[in-house]
Amino acid sequence: MQVLGIYGSPRKGGNTDRMLDAFLEGAVEAGASVERVYVRRLKMQGCVGCGGCDETGTCVVDDGMQSVYPLLEGAEGVVVATPIYFYNVTGQLKLLIDRCQALFMKKQLGAGNGTDQGATPPRKGFLLSAAATRGKRLFDCALLTMHYFLDAIGGQLVGDLCFRELEGKTDVAQVPDLLAQCREAGRRFAGE
Repeated sequence: MQVLGIYGSPRKGGNTDRMLDAFLEGAVEAGASVERVYVRRLKMQGCVGCGGCDETGTCVVDDGMQSVYPLLEGAEGVVVATPIYFYNVTGQLKLLIDRCQALFMKKQLGAGNGTDQGATPPRKGFLLSAAATRGKRLFDCALLTMHYFLDAIGGQLVGDLCFRELEGKTDVAQVPDLLAQCREAGRRFAGE
């Protein structure tokens, strides 16, 4: 299984980075091959709404996203890790998600003309998230965003691990069971 891990935090080495590291270690233990994308390293802009991908299924904006599209298309599993900022994914991650309009249009164009142009392998997705507070609906927006992101690229959200009350940058490492849960989730994700 080819798994793509998307690190959505602007902060290196924080809770969600550690969660995704553990998840991907578990996936590798189950036999998966892994690619990683660090959104904080990408030089990209948001979707400009130009409609260029409506005709071709290809984004006309030439920036760091051009290296991400083939990874998304080739992945059988997509795992996204993000802290919660104002009850949703980070702004940097949202830029990447919005730019996947091109992949959605590629899928639509392929379905409309009966070709395989938009066909992608069935893929599954998983969300890893952490937040400082403990609000009842703290992860609702991020889960909804992930659901529709994965749907747009031909995938389905099959699971999540969302941890509350992780205020400090490395709090997830202070509770060993949390990273163990991430590692086990990665093994199951890649092993099914």
